[in-house]
Order: sequence, then structure tokens, then C-alpha cells
Amino acid sequence: MVHETLAATNAVVTLDAALPGIVWPWLVTVNMWAKSIGTGVIFMLFMLLRTHPDASKHLRLTTAIVAFVFINIFLLFTLADLHQPFRMWHIFFYPHLTSAITVGAIMASGFLGLLTLLVFLAWKKNDVVYDKVLLWTTILAIPVTLYTAGLMAQATARELWQMPTESAQMILAALLSGSATMILIGGERLTYEAKKSLGVVLGLSALMAFIIYMSEYIFGPMKAEEVTVVLGYIKDDGPYTVMFWLGQWIAYLLPMLLIVLSRSSKSETILKLASILAIVGLAIVKHVWLIIPQLLPLS
Repeated sequence: MVHETLAATNAVVTLDAALPGIVWPWLVTVNMWAKSIGTGVIFMLFMLLRTHPDASKHLRLTTAIVAFVFINIFLLFTLADLHQPFRMWHIFFYPHLTSAITVGAIMASGFLGLLTLLVFLAWKKNDVVYDKVLLWTTILAIPVTLYTAGLMAQATARELWQMPTESAQMILAALLSGSATMILIGGERLTYEAKKSLGVVLGLSALMAFIIYMSEYIFGPMKAEEVTVVLGYIKDDGPYTVMFWLGQWIAYLLPMLLIVLSRSSKSETILKLASILAIVGLAIVKHVWLIIPQLLPLS
């Protein structure tokens, strides 16, 4: 609220008050989770059509529909989290291009338009044009999945959400969930070799994401005292310790182990189990990392 106005300079002095409690709740968790799947399956389809074209050519329509559904979930939960959802049209008619929300909304809307076109082209079985549109859709999927990292990095006094680290985690989350989802929706239409390639992407994404989280967990306190306090919520007897480690095991460690077992036994059932765990665990991991910095009072 306005405290006083200085007539000589027309300067307005305001009273800043910290927002109590959680500002970004579970709605944002679902937002990030759905966006990772929606962009990730596009990445994986683009890869499969170039590495295993005969095995993946029947997945054009299915993949486009899955991406369309999850991007709509992402947009729906983004809208639900807005404090004034019925004013969302202001983003497009009064844009502030320095805001990650504005840029992200424009890119996500364009991405959804391309997905709609992909669904139509797949339904019409126009594979030539579909593949050309898929290239541009894949390119746009990169900034769409990255923009949330920029949004989190803009948050004041949240040292844990560093832009370089969060950017890497957003891409890895898309690759992890995208490969896992493609394994599940591919079913019998995908050859074992194609599934094995997806398993490699899943395993490497899980490994790299786990390494980054452990680096933050161990070396994060060196960055700032605030990070030390925030990580206290997931260390020792912190309130989110169990959830944090449960997410790490379900999303990363167990899928890595199961993928190794599936390659040695050539078991597609084990590979599907690893995929399910990765998708479920990713939501847990994202939720913990979203909530714990917000538990620290700003005043």
C-alpha cells in the first residue's frame, strides 16, 4: 500500500511486506510436470523418426495427441495459479517482454498451435508435411520447456533456483519423462531396439539429473547462507527429507537400476516399470524443489 507521496519529486514510497506461506503451490508442480511430458514426447518422436523410422512411423498421431493433452494441462494449471485468471488476456494485449511469464505464454501458445496442426496432419496421414512441422515444433519445444527456469530465476531471494542449474534440470526432466512416456505409449508398435534407445535416454537423463541434485545438496551451502537454511528442510530430520529422498529413489535411482536389469534380461516389463517410476517420481522431485525455498521467510 502507499505510505506517503513526496510532492516535490512525485516519488511514491511504499511499504513492502513479505508474502506469508507458499505462493507457488502444487498447481505449479503439475504445471512443470505436464510441460515436461508435453515437450519431452516431441523430443523423443523427433529422435525416433531419425533413428528408428520404420518402428516409430505409426506413433505420429498418438504422440501429437499426448503432447497436445499435456500442454493443455500445463496451460490450464498455469491459468488456475494466476491470482487474476480472468485477466490473462492482458498478457497478450499489454505484453511486457521482459517478463518470463509473458514470453513463456506467447511461446506456449505458439507451441500449442503447432501441436494442433500436427494432430490434423497425422489424422490426414500427410507424413511429409508432418515431419517438416515437427522440426519447428521440436525447436520451439526447447525454449518452452526452459522458460520455467527463467521464471524461477527471476524470483527474489531464492538462491536455490539458479538459472544455469534449473535450465539443465528442465531439459533433463523433459528427456526423462518424454522417453518414459514414449516407452509406455509405444507398446508393441515399437521394436525392442527402439525401446532400448529410449531406455538409454531415460537412464542417462536420470543419472545426470541425480548428479546435479546431489551437487546442490552437498555443495549448495557454499553459495549462500540462505541455501544452507533451505537445504535444512531436506537434511537430517527436516520436514521434507523423506519426500526428497523418496523422489530421488523413485525418479532416478530405481529407474537406472531397472534399466540396467532390463538390458541384461531383455525384459520390456522391467523397462515399463522403470518408465512408470520415473514419471511418478519426477512429480515428487519437482514438488520438493519448488516448495522448500518458499518455506524460508523473506523478512
